[in-house]
Amino acid sequence: MIPGTFTYHRPTSVREAVGLLAEFGDEGRAIAGGHSLIPMMKLRLATPGHLVDLAGIADLKGIRADGSDIVIGAMTTQHDLIGSDLLATKVPLLREASLVIADPQVRYVGTLGGNVANGDPGNDMPAVMMCLGADYHVSGKSGERRISARAFYQGAYFTALEPGEVLTAIRIPAPPAGHGYAYEKLKRKVGDYATAAAAVVLSMNGDRVATCSIGLTNVAETPLWAEEAARIIAGSPLDSATVKRAVAAAEAICSPASDRRGTPQYRTKMAGVMLTRALARAKSRARG
Repeated sequence: MIPGTFTYHRPTSVREAVGLLAEFGDEGRAIAGGHSLIPMMKLRLATPGHLVDLAGIADLKGIRADGSDIVIGAMTTQHDLIGSDLLATKVPLLREASLVIADPQVRYVGTLGGNVANGDPGNDMPAVMMCLGADYHVSGKSGERRISARAFYQGAYFTALEPGEVLTAIRIPAPPAGHGYAYEKLKRKVGDYATAAAAVVLSMNGDRVATCSIGLTNVAETPLWAEEAARIIAGSPLDSATVKRAVAAAEAICSPASDRRGTPQYRTKMAGVMLTRALARAKSRARG
């Protein structure tokens, strides 16, 4: 339970951080809140020779509007997301999801960037970002680029980040005014990863669903964007038959591992239950 020896670095700019990571190569690791990396280091599953702490980079913190988008610095904590009036008005799904991440002590330190960047399929925010259609801003020695959240996750702990790149911000197109939203999470106890979870954002046109997006957490090697399930819901009055078809489509793309949270069959069915609940709650919140 004691990490190996490493050298600690605390850059004050993204450029400096990127330079350090390029210099150290495979021996360097960026650290944000540390709630994923430090436990792995204690178990000697990760043994970086150099830690590059991003906490001293002021440009990586904050929440702001940019036209119709919301831009959130990667080092913004989950506690900050919960307390943001801007997010409460524009993207309330983020506050709802943040409130079920771990516990208050973790949320004071854990960051949005750290939650989405390391590719842990059990983290809550990646599926939420896929549901919201977010883009990730990343910086590296070759410059800056954007990566869609829906194209970012390639396997467990394997993402589209190139070696030496740092995620700097998350850009979210604000859902339309009056949209409905919900994040439903089944977990064994407070602070646990999800057995299964579902994020939903939808808008209504009268009594029918105009737009719908669905993300699923911890039911595959990556977070899932349930595109076919959302397509089934769009245009419907969200009647029970349509919901059942959408749930079946969502369950069809699930492939969870068997672990202490349950068998693959159980966790897949719980993803369907969470989606059913999320759709109902999102509809109740939407103003058509």
